[in-house]
Amino acid sequence: MDSAQVYIAKTLQGLEPLLAEELRALGAENVTEECRMVRFEGDLRMLYMANFHCRTALRILKPIATFQAKDADELYEQASAFDWSSLMNVTQHFAIDAVVNSEEFRDSRYATYRLKDAIVDQFKARCGGRRPFPDRENPEVRIHLHIKGQECDLLLDSSGESLHKRGYRVAQDVAPLNEVLAAGMILHSGWNGEVPFLDPMCGSGTLLIEAALIAYGIAPGLFRKHFAFEYWADFDADLMAEIFNDDSRERENDVLILGTDISGKALETAEANIRSAGLSKYIKIKKESVFDYHPPMIPGIVVTNPPYGERLKQFQLDRFYTQLGDVFKSRYEGWDVWVLAGNRTAMKSFGLHPSRTITLFNGPIECKFQRFSMYAGTLKGRVETQEM
Repeated sequence: MDSAQVYIAKTLQGLEPLLAEELRALGAENVTEECRMVRFEGDLRMLYMANFHCRTALRILKPIATFQAKDADELYEQASAFDWSSLMNVTQHFAIDAVVNSEEFRDSRYATYRLKDAIVDQFKARCGGRRPFPDRENPEVRIHLHIKGQECDLLLDSSGESLHKRGYRVAQDVAPLNEVLAAGMILHSGWNGEVPFLDPMCGSGTLLIEAALIAYGIAPGLFRKHFAFEYWADFDADLMAEIFNDDSRERENDVLILGTDISGKALETAEANIRSAGLSKYIKIKKESVFDYHPPMIPGIVVTNPPYGERLKQFQLDRFYTQLGDVFKSRYEGWDVWVLAGNRTAMKSFGLHPSRTITLFNGPIECKFQRFSMYAGTLKGRVETQEM
């Protein structure tokens, strides 16, 4: 591969194997999984494609320097040796994100401050006192500083705003599901657009939209207004235009993608987001309680994120999950039902045994993403548990 460069794709815990597979499918080389990240190699095209096509990536970082420093002053000296004009110009605004796990650097804010000084002072010395300015809200260049012990890594953020912010969301429910997590749930379920997809508690429609993007091969980056790499000195606009306009991965489909919710307000939000994504003709939504809804006769997959109990008392939640389990058991024969369970106590009332369990995180909440295979009679077969 020409001009191969090492990159780091960040993701949510539990989604690393999915992201690694996405990167391999795009042509990345030397793909290795680590905790909440996947390291890979590729050229500039690969960098652009990873940002544009990966459904389970939060951001793609480009390592630019690694050095040892025992304190913030040595960090300043080492960072000053790097040629910052190779990454940015004096008129650009920048931001620094620091992750520090070190006894030597106990104050991440001071480490960030000294790195900022190194960048600014270098430009002032070379540009007659002119300097770039930090901007936390709308930076053109975003730099990541990772410190572990005395090892300091500097990385350039090619994505900018987190890639979970696809760009199609124009409205949101009380607690919208992270788009990357939603895509990961669907990919973990194995659904590929060949059987009906249903979310009977669809909220603002995130799972439905991500399912439609998967079913029709639509790139999640299609809705983004820009990526951070577009501000880089080596940005190849023609290459990005070629990637953006390549629709060879898109495909025709007529699969049923269905959503219901008892909340009219939630469905208004879902409808607005679905319309914004240009997917109205592919997704059907209906105002109906999960307890009243009868699914299509042709079995498919349910992927859903029921309430965890933030606005319900535990006994109410236990009763809800008991009734939910009864509904799936009585009406969904032949279906695979995947539930993101953030309340383990309530799940004890579900009354069904999972055939697979995957640990995922919805924000800070540790959840069990569980598959319940709705066979007639007693569930038989091997139980898989995949802890991630």
